[in-house]
Amino acid sequence: MNILFASGKGGAGKTTVTAGLSAFWPRPFVLVDADVEAPDLGLYLPHHFLHHETVGLEVPKAINERCDLCGECVAICQFNAIKKLAGRVMPFSDMCHGCGGCSAVCAPNAIVTGLRELGQLSFGETDDLHPFIEGRSRIGEAMTPPVIRALLRHARQTADRLQADLLIDAPPGVSCPVMTAATHADVVVLVVDPTPFGVHDFKLALQAFIEANKPVAVVINRSGQIEIFQSEASLVTFCTEHSIPILARIPFDREAAALAANGQHPLTLSPLWRDRFEKAALDIAKHIVGDYHA
Repeated sequence: MNILFASGKGGAGKTTVTAGLSAFWPRPFVLVDADVEAPDLGLYLPHHFLHHETVGLEVPKAINERCDLCGECVAICQFNAIKKLAGRVMPFSDMCHGCGGCSAVCAPNAIVTGLRELGQLSFGETDDLHPFIEGRSRIGEAMTPPVIRALLRHARQTADRLQADLLIDAPPGVSCPVMTAATHADVVVLVVDPTPFGVHDFKLALQAFIEANKPVAVVINRSGQIEIFQSEASLVTFCTEHSIPILARIPFDREAAALAANGQHPLTLSPLWRDRFEKAALDIAKHIVGDYHA
């Protein structure tokens, strides 16, 4: 089972929830940090990486002397990654999406291609020996979906080999990176911060995942704040009316929030917090994958 932990916005506590649930997940699992622009799941999990792999994209790097200035490559490119300027054809590799159209229409084969580094995959395991795979995009690189696709392809191969679940910490929001990650998910667990903004963004994310034909369930994080009681109540009503299961509620606690802000997981705060995440993990696993003791 491939489970994507997502959120409609940044700061909802998605990574904190993912890390906490993984500590008590009752089935074999592979843990994946697919938030490649800002991977931080490893901050909560003692781990070590065993090897790394570069993810690249084949792009035009130069135009050789065979170019006849026909302009076919310029005409086919929709991203202005190759232009005719001052009597020369010039590639702009950082703007290329790697479709290969320019090379396909170049009759004299004048386009010289090479790999542009997009990011890096890191393969290792947590200190309690669960496989952990992290993706990290190159600084300044705008194209993250190819890194995410490569990351999840490797992760699925590992999970299939081990007959394990995939627990995927997604990028936040509903942009291309998270929807790319969602293509590999069997179910989406949306972590919702029950503020007015959080509920608004949750509904946007929900619509995106429904249109992608992904089953959705909810975990309410920072539940029980008196100041936003009405907002949380409206969220619960909305989920009930739309038959969206609320699988767990993680309560708000200022001390836990301060701990998380300093890179320490609330699990380390008290046995009560361990009990909360253990119950949430068992409840979510039972709802999503059925008999988790099998």
